[in-house]
Amino acid sequence: MPILRVMPVLLLWVMFACASLPLWSPDRAVAQEMVGPAAGADEMKAPDYKQWEKTATRAEREIADRETESASYEMMRGYLVQWRDTFLGAQGLNASRIASVRSQLDALGPAPAEGETEPDDIAQRRRELTAQVAELRAPVLAAEEAYQRADGLIREIDRVVRERQTEELLRIWPMPLNPANWPSAAAEVSGLAVDLWDEGSGRVNSPAAQSTTRDNLPAILGLLAVGLLLMARGRSLMERLTQQLQDQASARGRKVTSLLVSLGQIAAPVAGVVAVSHAITLSGLAGPRTTLIVEALPAVGFILYSAGWLAGRIFPKNGQQTSPLNLSVERRREGRFHTAMFGVVLALDGLRSVALPPARVGEAATSVMAFPMIVLAGVVLFRIGQLMLASVRNDLGDDEPTSFRNSVIDLLGRGAIAIGVIGPLLAAPGYIAAATALVYPAGITLGLIGLLFVLQTLVVDLYGLATRNEEGGRDALLPVLIGFLLALAMVPLLALVWGARVADLTEIWARFREGYQVGSTRISPTNFLLLAIVFSIGYGITRLLQGALKSQILPKTRLDQGGRNAVVSGVGYLGIILAALVAVNSAGLDLSNLAIVAGALSVGIGFGLQNIVGNFVSGIILLIERPVSEGDWIEVGGVQGTVKSISVRSTRIQTFDRTDVIVPNQDLVAGRVTNWTRYNMTGRLIVPVGVAYGCDTRKVERVLREIAEAQPLAILNPPPSVVFMGFTQEFMSFEIRVILRDVNFSLSVRSDINHMIVQRFAEEGLRLTHMTREVWPPEPEEPEPEGLDEEEMAALLAPAPRQKDNVPKGTSAVDPRAEDEDDPEDEPDGDADADGATEGGAEATGSNR
Repeated sequence: MPILRVMPVLLLWVMFACASLPLWSPDRAVAQEMVGPAAGADEMKAPDYKQWEKTATRAEREIADRETESASYEMMRGYLVQWRDTFLGAQGLNASRIASVRSQLDALGPAPAEGETEPDDIAQRRRELTAQVAELRAPVLAAEEAYQRADGLIREIDRVVRERQTEELLRIWPMPLNPANWPSAAAEVSGLAVDLWDEGSGRVNSPAAQSTTRDNLPAILGLLAVGLLLMARGRSLMERLTQQLQDQASARGRKVTSLLVSLGQIAAPVAGVVAVSHAITLSGLAGPRTTLIVEALPAVGFILYSAGWLAGRIFPKNGQQTSPLNLSVERRREGRFHTAMFGVVLALDGLRSVALPPARVGEAATSVMAFPMIVLAGVVLFRIGQLMLASVRNDLGDDEPTSFRNSVIDLLGRGAIAIGVIGPLLAAPGYIAAATALVYPAGITLGLIGLLFVLQTLVVDLYGLATRNEEGGRDALLPVLIGFLLALAMVPLLALVWGARVADLTEIWARFREGYQVGSTRISPTNFLLLAIVFSIGYGITRLLQGALKSQILPKTRLDQGGRNAVVSGVGYLGIILAALVAVNSAGLDLSNLAIVAGALSVGIGFGLQNIVGNFVSGIILLIERPVSEGDWIEVGGVQGTVKSISVRSTRIQTFDRTDVIVPNQDLVAGRVTNWTRYNMTGRLIVPVGVAYGCDTRKVERVLREIAEAQPLAILNPPPSVVFMGFTQEFMSFEIRVILRDVNFSLSVRSDINHMIVQRFAEEGLRLTHMTREVWPPEPEEPEPEGLDEEEMAALLAPAPRQKDNVPKGTSAVDPRAEDEDDPEDEPDGDADADGATEGGAEATGSNR
């Protein structure tokens, strides 16, 4: 956010605003006498309703009297707020006792219907308990009635005060452009100068003042020397130090350090102003009006130097410093000047309101003196708005869409320009209060937004420094969330700047804290906060228990990995449910009243979420029965792969080409699933071999058996077998059938067997089948034979049978189950992959994936 020039200004402005508020701080004894027991008193002690009646009656009289001053309204409102808090706490009187008696009534059963009777002893006991409940509820009902009365009186006071504020804003003051009003303003300014001179000269000639000055002379001289030095050189020294830190591009954390050091540009000169102000006070030379001005000097200095500091952060001199606006060096220099100038205007107007208050000098003089400040503030706002729009233009390229950041800057810039024009136009005919309430808050709002930018930048830099990644901090989630919270925290300050009373904010907070009534339960933010804390603790304990089970306890049991995962997941679900129930109970939320609504909604929700509920139940079944576990090689719905995770709604399967397939749990429970490796990893591998005619079949069988038995992964019980399958036109068909310890390595075993077949057949003089590819040249056309019937003609013209091309003999058997081999990478977690029917495990049939 680009416009933050007047942030420091804001703080001082708020100081002045708070100082001018008619805040009530009556004597503690008097307040206690009117309010009675405080809200934090023993809740079993009922409020003093007699004293409350006196306070309420007095409040009603003051509200009816429209001549009552606003300060009296604010003081009375404070008393009423204390009473309201007391009555709110009193509504919990006898709560536990009432709940106990009502449970006794419930134990007696429902009251008999009309015309029915019940035993006398039960009826008598029911009457006694009902009378007890009524007696216990009496103070609660009184507190509820008093609470409503206090709340109503507070609302009336707020309404009256807001009406007065509106009337004040719309009131027309004497026109500042009317020359007839100028002499009164000049007379007040000259009168102030004369009064200050008279006070100073009188004090100088006063023996008492001279004695005070001599006694405090060392302290006065020391404070003056230090103060003037800090005012003259403190800001420039800190600015040079900040510039040096910013120039150290390789220094770690230089941004954070330079920002913190730059605060010295405010602290050092303001400390000098405070020292000078204190020196003047110690001298004893300041009269009453001089003392008012001297006491306001620290606030004025704070506004001036804060505006200068903020101008340097938003319109930096150094190009390495982060800036919210995309401006050239000349435009940034102009921005620093206008931002600092708005601080000067705000400081002078605040000093004027202290030295020449409207109640003392009159409306005509105040209107004339305030008008130039309003015009100057409007001009500054206008120029700052133009700079913001220029930054947006510099950021936008040809046909480039406007970003959210630039949209906000553009909106604020246009608003600043509009207020810069409207403010002076309102002040010219005499709407001084309206113009003041429009121009100065607009500038302070820009200052607040500027401060927000500085704070967000600081958060990003601190995050980058903590994570040792200063460049990646802007893309992290945590700084964004913190920045969002800072923006929310600015909302109350903005409300105060634009005329909201502190009482308005406290009233909103009180309403928020009290919560809302749902059935017989009052739900407030504190309930939700307690619920969130308890649930978080329960969730954390659940996760710790899951971690302990997974890493420490379950590995020492005989459960397989699938069983361990099922136990860990089940503990997680159970822990979350228990944490939610304990949290709801701890927060005191009575959800029984929502049962009817929940029952009505459950029908519609059931139809809309039936698939989700079905998948959830299926997930529970998978965890309990465990037909499929993590790590299993399964086939479901034409998808084969390894189970990677089983969640509440779905199961993630990683196929052999390393893609993830999300399968709903219902498909695994209701559909047909083939689990190749559920109970063991053994599986049968079939390797077809084609042998040329003329070879010794017994020798072939012996060689193939030796090859199979030589495989390290082959199981010898049952031993590998070699089967002479039969004859084809081209070769004799054999098969090697071997059971492997781990079927996942079937592809590598197949490859080893084929290599050994080639090697051993060459050594033993055996021949693998081979097929030659015949090329048939085009035949010349011959005359059609005569004397042949149709069948003989068809037989004569039929082509001779041809062998399949590109099928080397001995490398593949004719097997309807055979498939083309794929890349060796297409395997599960082992080195190979196989398919086929299971025999004591899974069967690999000679087809590879």
